[in-house]
Amino acid sequence: MNFESKRRLPAIIALAVVAVAGCSRPEPEIAYARELSSAHDPSRAAEQSTLSTRDAPLRFVLAPEGSAARYRVREQLMGHDFPNDAVGETKSITGAIAFDAAGKVLRDASKFTIDAGSFVSDQTRRDGYVRRRLLEADKYPTITFAPSDVRGIKLPLPKSGTSSVEVTGDLTVHGVTRPANWKGTVQFGNAGVTGSASTSFTFQDIQLEQPRVPVLLSVADTIKLEIDFNLVQQK
Repeated sequence: MNFESKRRLPAIIALAVVAVAGCSRPEPEIAYARELSSAHDPSRAAEQSTLSTRDAPLRFVLAPEGSAARYRVREQLMGHDFPNDAVGETKSITGAIAFDAAGKVLRDASKFTIDAGSFVSDQTRRDGYVRRRLLEADKYPTITFAPSDVRGIKLPLPKSGTSSVEVTGDLTVHGVTRPANWKGTVQFGNAGVTGSASTSFTFQDIQLEQPRVPVLLSVADTIKLEIDFNLVQQK
């Protein structure tokens, strides 16, 4: 090989490298074009939107109207021949329940709260006793329920009809948290879900002493807590 050929050799090698590099570049461009085409494919976009909607949680919140909570305790008042139910009610209740795509309750996004100091009965003296001495609402201002499981309904929810329902979770009253099992019925509609449910517990369960006041001859040990709910789907 003469001197002139040796001088040309690096230039030839350089040209060969450029040519190989040029041949290898179109593949990423083609791949990018395919990704771009897929992103702008209407059918693909619709499929992704459907998957996103299906995987999104389903959340129901209590509507401003139509929900209430009440306690019910059997008592025998002095001067009365028969026992009767002491009933206190409040509409100061808020909350929501959420489900994942499989219909399981999302515990971190599900909770109901009742204002413990807002129960009203047919006797103001009873209301004051319940608020100040029994529930100690100044110290424990709320009653909460955190649902963990719902049985009796499946997703997707029907647009009409009724069903029995059972809800389990943690109930906190007077600062004491314990498992609670609620049973009730629900009615389905286009606007949401309405219904009622109740659970029972004893004074001892929540570490409370049974009321002892002069006008009371006796009071049952069981407290019944009831909820009427009007749930609407949150978009």
